[in-house]
Amino acid sequence: MGPMLTALLQLQAIERQLTHVRGRLKTRRGAVNAQEKRIEQLTADHQGLLDKALACRKDADRRELDLKEREAQSQKLRTSLNTTKTNKEYAAILTQINTLKADNAKIEEEVLKMMADVDAVKAQAGKVQETIAAETQRLSVLQTASQAEIDKLNAMLADLTAKRADAAANVPREPLAVFDRIVEANDGEAMAVIEVQGRRPPFEYTCGGCYMSLNAEHANALRTRDELRTCNNCGRILYMEIKTETSDK
Repeated sequence: MGPMLTALLQLQAIERQLTHVRGRLKTRRGAVNAQEKRIEQLTADHQGLLDKALACRKDADRRELDLKEREAQSQKLRTSLNTTKTNKEYAAILTQINTLKADNAKIEEEVLKMMADVDAVKAQAGKVQETIAAETQRLSVLQTASQAEIDKLNAMLADLTAKRADAAANVPREPLAVFDRIVEANDGEAMAVIEVQGRRPPFEYTCGGCYMSLNAEHANALRTRDELRTCNNCGRILYMEIKTETSDK
């Protein structure tokens, strides 16, 4: 294998390490972000429950005020019974009193149910608040551990970035541009070995990146020339390991 392809393989090895470190960084930062979002959602849920409890309590207060007004009306009607002059008038007032009494009983049940709902929602909010406290503590631990790991990974990233620059300096400009473009398109994998099948000629060749068949022309050229050849299917830069081909005698 010629110096250009050898240099590209060295660059590829560093690129793989860079991709791995970047992936670990993303995972670490993602874990903290996910925990922060969970706490934000829990906080929103908690506030929603408090708002619901407040609205329910206001409804209960309005119904209680309505009940007091109806009870006062009922009391006036009872007082007026003493001043009625006819049985018909007495019966009419008594019917109003009984109707108010029945309606008031329903309102009292509604108010009791509303207050029970308020207590239930407040209890639910209390449990959510406890969860928020636990998740906040977990976030603190996660941030401390993650920051130490992130600092370590950033140092590795800086070291690998410097090594990549040194390795890239050994690659001619045009092949390097092709390599960088393919790296970007294939998540850090720009090169693929030509895999050889068969114990004697004619051999069959496949791309080690996409496992699609290759023309023998690629293998024949790379046995003798240090040139840039790419897979017709995935576009990765091809290289040969000559020792993979053997013949029986």
